[in-house]
Amino acid sequence: MSKPIVAIVGRPNVGKSTLFNRITGQRISIVEDTPGVTRDRIYADAEWLDYRFTLIDTGGLEPESDDLMLKNMYSQAEIAIEAADVIIFVADVRTGMVDADLQVANILRKSKKPVVLAVNKMDDLAKFGMDIYEFYQLGLGEPFGVSAGQMLGIGDLLDEVVKHFPSDEENQEDEEAIKVAIIGKPNVGKSSLVNRILGEERMIVSDVAGTTRDAIDSPFEYEGQKYVLIDTAGMRRKSKIKENIEKYSIIRAVAAVERADVCIMMINAEEGITDQDTKVAGIAHEAGKAVIIAVNKWDKIEKDNKTMNNFVKDIEKEFKYLSYAPNIFISAQTGQRVQKLFDLIKMVYENNTLRISTGMLNDVLIEAMAMNQPPAEKGRPLKIYYMTQVSVKPPTFVLFVNDTELLHFSYKRYIENQLREAFGFKGTPIHFIARNRKE
Repeated sequence: MSKPIVAIVGRPNVGKSTLFNRITGQRISIVEDTPGVTRDRIYADAEWLDYRFTLIDTGGLEPESDDLMLKNMYSQAEIAIEAADVIIFVADVRTGMVDADLQVANILRKSKKPVVLAVNKMDDLAKFGMDIYEFYQLGLGEPFGVSAGQMLGIGDLLDEVVKHFPSDEENQEDEEAIKVAIIGKPNVGKSSLVNRILGEERMIVSDVAGTTRDAIDSPFEYEGQKYVLIDTAGMRRKSKIKENIEKYSIIRAVAAVERADVCIMMINAEEGITDQDTKVAGIAHEAGKAVIIAVNKWDKIEKDNKTMNNFVKDIEKEFKYLSYAPNIFISAQTGQRVQKLFDLIKMVYENNTLRISTGMLNDVLIEAMAMNQPPAEKGRPLKIYYMTQVSVKPPTFVLFVNDTELLHFSYKRYIENQLREAFGFKGTPIHFIARNRKE
């Protein structure tokens, strides 16, 4: 079951990033008293009352004028509406309700999505206690007074947010179907690939980045296996607002990856690997999804006997964290190698859901420790007593040790490599949890 998505929206400088950091418990967003300081859409996993969800901070961009600021707010509200299950709309009690708040509230009301109104900077109830009532005029229900800076009222706010999460019944999807998210920056050929697989012009295909506006699910069956293709479309270009396309593709990727079993990370062979490619791929890796790297438009590249090898080297260099992901060079336009994708999808899905018995795991662990003894720190050696698998999607293992602080990243990576050598796990990340044996 996918985690619900909660988006924080609001005009610049109302405290969205501070609230985001408080809820996630991490200082991820840059917090500064200047409008537009959060340049990237930031996302993180959060938890409240045993509810787990993905929180998205829709930071303000740097607009060039008041008109562009308003356009940018419209864009933020639109993308939040599209991707989120619940929206937290943040206003500022100190500035009071302004026209821009009303503009975004109108969009949110029409969306029919659950909206929870947070009136921030309520540090002083005696001073601002009565001012909260004017925010009823937004028509978004009861305003929740909070102070992200002082951590006041956030529990009540989150109590209201989780009430709106989809029930298990609503979240129930066809468990037999492998859900495949096609991710990547705009104009790499995501819609063309979906159309090629489905054999029909299901989506508008154009050289203009972001022609397809909405994420579209396409169920189909191939050789007896059910699939659902999730196409993460790019946003239409708004030429005068800086960096929009990149940021909208990131937020869509977060939403699609969360629902997927397998992610096909598409790269434009003509452009090579960009920073945005590594950002989008990182979302799938951090979410623990099975990943395939598909280099598209391979038919348009002039080649010699070193072209593919050189591109593979670039992939290995730029996607070091995805060393487990298989590569495939395709052309969505001509269909080159597209059918071979299905063998890879089934393989990486099976590996992402693979379970290994505790006995077999510990045979590998004992042999690994015999070949390369666990490290010691200040004369105190690490002892690993045993290992067991606790979950799949991705395969997750608990290592019981004498002291978790002695289990360094490098030795964990060594154990991971031994597991991959013994059991494959091609296409899937592997997660480890270290526990002291007494726990």
